[in-house]
Formats: sequence, structure tokens, C-alpha cells
Amino acid sequence: MDTITVSVYRRDPSLEKEGKFVDYEVPREEGMVVLDAMKYIEKHIDPSLSLRWNCMAGKCGSCSAEINYKPSLMCKARIDSLKSGKIRVSPIAAYPLIKDLVTDVSENWALLKRIPKFTPREGLEKPWRISQVDIERSKEFKKCIECFLCQDVCHVIREHNSDYFGPRHVVKAASLDMHPLDAIDRSEFMNKDAGLGYCNITKCCTEVCPEEIHITDNAIIPEKERAVNLSYDPLAMLVRSRRNKGGKK
Repeated sequence: MDTITVSVYRRDPSLEKEGKFVDYEVPREEGMVVLDAMKYIEKHIDPSLSLRWNCMAGKCGSCSAEINYKPSLMCKARIDSLKSGKIRVSPIAAYPLIKDLVTDVSENWALLKRIPKFTPREGLEKPWRISQVDIERSKEFKKCIECFLCQDVCHVIREHNSDYFGPRHVVKAASLDMHPLDAIDRSEFMNKDAGLGYCNITKCCTEVCPEEIHITDNAIIPEKERAVNLSYDPLAMLVRSRRNKGGKK
């Protein structure tokens, strides 16, 4: 039977100071993905392996990992598409390790709560009417499955002690700022409190997004432009001051 070698990172922080990679031989099947191999290891070889998964359809964002050093969803990484003879699987490195391939991503929920929520303009008549072009503008942001691969690949989050919320949260802020009925501008908050200025738009977050959201071009850059206009453009500052009481800033 044809087999593949899968090298999996193993560590229980409560018991071990250092982790290690353990090699497992897994039967190769046509069309299998990395998550299939992980489930085989857990069921037939080592039931102590800890991993997180749910839908196995690329929509829950649970099975995030680093596969051959690239942040990926295990359920979408096809074995036959990986060029390396040995498949290396490790946990996403941007968050504290719980055990093996499971990390603690709970800080993201706290960050999302800090972003000012949708606030409709005063005096809007119901039912609310929104043009199709405005719907399409932010529609792609709704596809985010919160896998946090964009957060994991961001070198600012991984390598620097900064206050940057990260690309996933800029996407959330941008989706709200682009709502035509929303009354507030979150760019000032994102710049001053969420560390937006730390992002140097390398587009690495866009490259790993499984939903192919144009994170950099359509979310991060527009938010940066809003923040710059708010702080340095005299004409924009004048217009905003005049709109202060009745429209979106």
C-alpha cells in the first residue's frame, strides 16, 4: 500500500518545555487532504493527538495549521498538491499553544468587541433601502470564516510586540465603514487604538486567505486612506466638521 509520511508537531505545554516533530506513516488515498491524514493518525495510530476541526468543508475555519510552513486549512490542503515528500504540519504560531495543533485564539473575540459596532444614522426612514452597488462593495468581507490565517501570517503580529489588531479586524472595521447607513468612521479608532499604522501592506494576508478576500487592497488600504484624510487633509477635515451632526463622517 502506498503511504505518505506526515511529520506532526507534538507538545503539551503543561508537561513539556520543548516540542518535537513526530513522523507518522499514513495510507495514501485518492483525493485525500491533510485533515484526512490527521484524523487517520488520531484514530488508528495515536489517539492522544489534539487537533481542531468541525465542518471539513472549508467554511468553519477551525482546522487552521501551518502546512509545509504555509498557513493553510487542513481540510483544503490536498495531499497530491504538496510537492514535499514529507508533509510537515504545525500549529499556527501567532497564538499561545494549548496542545499539539490546537491554539488559543480567544483574544480575537475581545478585539472584535472593541471595534465600534454598526451605528445607523439618525432619522433613517424604514424600511432601510440600500443600493446594490453598496451591497457589492463590502460583500466579500462577509465571506470571512475567521480561520485567522491572515493573522498568523502577519509578521507584525508574529514578530513584534505591537498593538496592531491584525488584518481580520481591519476587514471587520472596513465592512462597517463601507455600510452606507452607518454613522461613524472607525478609521481614527483603527489608527490610534488598533495599530493600523504598523501594517506595511505586504499583502501576505491576502495570499493565504482561503476565501480569496482582497484584504489589503479592499480593506486595509481604504482604512489607511481614511485615517490619513482624517488627520492630514485640511479639506476633508473641513467637510467632516460640517457633516458632524447628520451624516456619515
